[in-house]
Amino acid sequence: MRTPTNERLSPDIVKGRQARDSGPARPCPERRCILSGETVVRDRLVRLAISPEGDVLPDPLAKAPGRGAWIGVTRAELDAAMAKGKLCGALAHAFKGPPPSVPGDLSERIEKALVRTLLDRLGLEMRGGNLILGSDRIAEQARNGAVGLLLHALDASDGGRKKLDQAWRVGCETEGSDERGLVLPLDRAALSVALGRENVVHLALIGRGTDDGAAGRVMQILARLLHFQGVTPGDSPGDDGSEPHVGCAAETI
Repeated sequence: MRTPTNERLSPDIVKGRQARDSGPARPCPERRCILSGETVVRDRLVRLAISPEGDVLPDPLAKAPGRGAWIGVTRAELDAAMAKGKLCGALAHAFKGPPPSVPGDLSERIEKALVRTLLDRLGLEMRGGNLILGSDRIAEQARNGAVGLLLHALDASDGGRKKLDQAWRVGCETEGSDERGLVLPLDRAALSVALGRENVVHLALIGRGTDDGAAGRVMQILARLLHFQGVTPGDSPGDDGSEPHVGCAAETI
């Protein structure tokens, strides 16, 4: 999914209620993008590492050993930098050596790695009992204030989205607002295969409103993917531009 560059989306714009006992927010490390020169929180960036074969590859979990380089640009901006030869020079400077080998499909590899990371995280949350599937179950939990993040497949119907969005607003006590779930850059087929369930159209993460809960963990990865794709919530079909938020969940579930 490719879209024009738009304003950046990052986990720090995700709004939510903090639980009473959550304490002060933990500082997030900052890193410098080798292409833009901008220093931002690490959660907004994608780490690049060198494989044993000498190729530059995405490191979406930032766990590969050795020196890494960080980029915070969109896919379109990365493609432009590669076409102009700017990426090789920036990587040579970052890795303190000759220009490494850059695969021609690096942008595609990064996007696929980010999608895979998101799907893996959703699978982990499902196995941990933090992911709700099925419109009826989601609507019930949303009205009870137990949903921290509401997600819709790319091809979800307008009616299905609006029904669950309204239930979520009821549980959040924000009726009359334009708050709504976030449309994923993945269709129901991709979600169904990844989660091993039939016809996955809507998903909800339970939580108590803390940024380090299930909703926050998923939103952190999703925000990085959307930023790389150049997508903002307003670019998603059926979304009017309101910012997604994590955590209108009740403090006790």
